[in-house]
Amino acid sequence: MKEKTVPSDLERMSAEPLLVEDTLLLLFQPDSGTIAGENILFYVLGGAVLSDLALAGRTEAQEKTLSTRVEATGDGPLPDALLDPAWEFLSQKPRDVQTALAAIGPELRGPVLDRLVARGDLNREKGKTLGIFPSTKLTLGSGRRAALMDRVRAALVDGETPDARTGASIALLSASGTLPQFHREIPWSGEVYTRGKELERGDWGAAAASSAVTRTMNAIIVNAVIAATVLPRG
Repeated sequence: MKEKTVPSDLERMSAEPLLVEDTLLLLFQPDSGTIAGENILFYVLGGAVLSDLALAGRTEAQEKTLSTRVEATGDGPLPDALLDPAWEFLSQKPRDVQTALAAIGPELRGPVLDRLVARGDLNREKGKTLGIFPSTKLTLGSGRRAALMDRVRAALVDGETPDARTGASIALLSASGTLPQFHREIPWSGEVYTRGKELERGDWGAAAASSAVTRTMNAIIVNAVIAATVLPRG
């Protein structure tokens, strides 16, 4: 039975899906119904949410001698309720990026999955294993993941310059160590590995380099990459 419960935070859901939604949807593995990179998922989703705040003009990065700090900027309601907890955390005082990731990331998996189900991008079906134990199965519900994957493949395989959102998503996928798991959709090669690492470092093209927003995103992603890569791959 497909679950159609609508969480309360969907009362203020942006019309355009957030970067964090794109990233989790890309990580979804349709054949198995699982999420790739679960062991470091909170760093990946945390980096995506901080990037969403940068795209909304509601956070800025401050480069320090030994660290990068992010601070909340602007006033008024955020464009999406999913971003509220992260912005409220940053609004207390500027935070080291890795501290922010560790604080906001662990609470994101459930709400972002709820959001993907509410948008119809994923189906969540409840059932029973062996007729006894409650279980939940995720399946694709739309073609949006395929469209996102086309952009990722164009950047990694065809050498196209990605837009900032796609570049950030790829950087996070690469940092999570999951790109080899996409072999059926993106043939794994040394070139794909190298391009993923370039995007981790913020090589999103000249237009991105000139944008204050994407410079903030890049600082966030680089620190998310550092945080993710020091953790063991389970």
